[in-house]
Amino acid sequence: MHTVTPIPAFNDNYIWLIHAKESRGYYVVDPGDACAVLDYLQRHQIVLDGILITHHHSDHTGGIAELQAQHDHKLTVYGPDNENIKGINHPISGQTRAVKPEKLDSEAKIFHLPGHTLGHIAYLIDNHLFCGDTLFSAGCGRLFEGTPAQMRQSLLTLAQLDDDTLVYPAHEYTQANLAFALTVEDDNEALIAHANMVKQLRERNEPSLPTSIAVEKQINPFLRPEQPSIKQNLSRHFAQDVTDNDTSFTLLRQWKDNF
Repeated sequence: MHTVTPIPAFNDNYIWLIHAKESRGYYVVDPGDACAVLDYLQRHQIVLDGILITHHHSDHTGGIAELQAQHDHKLTVYGPDNENIKGINHPISGQTRAVKPEKLDSEAKIFHLPGHTLGHIAYLIDNHLFCGDTLFSAGCGRLFEGTPAQMRQSLLTLAQLDDDTLVYPAHEYTQANLAFALTVEDDNEALIAHANMVKQLRERNEPSLPTSIAVEKQINPFLRPEQPSIKQNLSRHFAQDVTDNDTSFTLLRQWKDNF
């Protein structure tokens, strides 16, 4: 049994704190800012046991060294072995399908998700998915290293998880993503209702996350490139006939990059 708490960092990052109830362990996911984590740990009198890293970008890895230094270098740090991340002492290879950190109550299933970066991974612990910058609520990550085909396959992999899987992206991008989603699928009633709900949450300065796989399959255009209304709006925007799903996904990402 695990609980998950957001630690806000920078302008829009969330560093997710995982608490294992039985093992009494605490892990953070993608601690780009050590100060935010250390402040939270101190205020709540928590002893950190380890770190889970999804990819190499500094807003996800920048706090590793300081957190290790403040814990006498005893933290276990998991992360992809092919992304040149300093501080990882439990490297995860491309063949790894699960890891079992000592202080978690269950194993963490590993998903290899090239797209945002080539070595990007996600962790599934019970029904909690920590997906870094691959899947966002109503969006997906930019393609800094991978191809549209790789990202689409990575998203399809995540879309096959159970509908009740809770999704913990690393950024509060939801409102901006919803604005784009409403532009490309303006007749989606579930999307309209979700945008109204998120607006109320953010007005109260509450996180829009976690989301769920079920919700994302209803509202996220990057999980819905086959929808006729999306293809029609893409055809109109790019002045070309968009018929196949791969082209639809590629143009969605291109449109969002410039939205």
